Amino acid sequence: MNTTTTTTSRPAPSATAAGNAVGLRLEDVTLDLGDGDRTVHALDHVDLAVDGGEFVAVVGPSGAGKSSLLAVAGALTDATSGTVRVHGTDLATLGRRRRTRFRLTEIGFVFQSGNLVPALTVADQLRLAHRLAARGAFDPTPLLDAVGMAHKADRRPAELSGGERQRVGIARALVNDPSVLLVDEPTSALDRQRSQDVVGLLAERTHSFGVATVMVTHDHDVLGHADRVVEMADGRLQDL
Repeated sequence: MNTTTTTTSRPAPSATAAGNAVGLRLEDVTLDLGDGDRTVHALDHVDLAVDGGEFVAVVGPSGAGKSSLLAVAGALTDATSGTVRVHGTDLATLGRRRRTRFRLTEIGFVFQSGNLVPALTVADQLRLAHRLAARGAFDPTPLLDAVGMAHKADRRPAELSGGERQRVGIARALVNDPSVLLVDEPTSALDRQRSQDVVGLLAERTHSFGVATVMVTHDHDVLGHADRVVEMADGRLQDL
């Protein structure tokens, strides 16, 4: 079984966070891509447990399997074998419609590109995510303020810098209070100070609201915000 290594010494999650301890579980997960002799083992018998209120950073070279890990954990890609559980639910037991609904309500994604809808304003990006989850009234201002984007609530993605689009993507991922948050290179378009601010925000939400967070990053300057740091190489999680 693969192991993980603790490299930081942050305090334990709060009582609120501890109440959501189920979090994310990957057990003996493999993901094979391609066919026959061209098969690539993107994930090779991966075991990972992330409790609610825990912030885990994943580092490793390009092509190591980090994006595949997020895709399988977030029900975007089916594992070839093994078990993936989010908040106690085995993702393999969900049909297509239930899986879509589950992603909307239980899993928050932060994509490297921001992945915003070009025609929508910043505020409407968040409102749409909330509406798709069939939630009630919603005010996007507090979340936008938390990522420093409330003053651009009426702007569209084309009017924003890459870093600003990334911050909006982070706010959108938090809209529905997910139990699991999956983050792909959140600081790739940010300067050093904003990187610290944004990852600090992710850590704060993780600990305060009991979210199980996995962040893939090449930015070693922000690893101090994580509770654990694990390394991925050749589709496996390894000790640092």
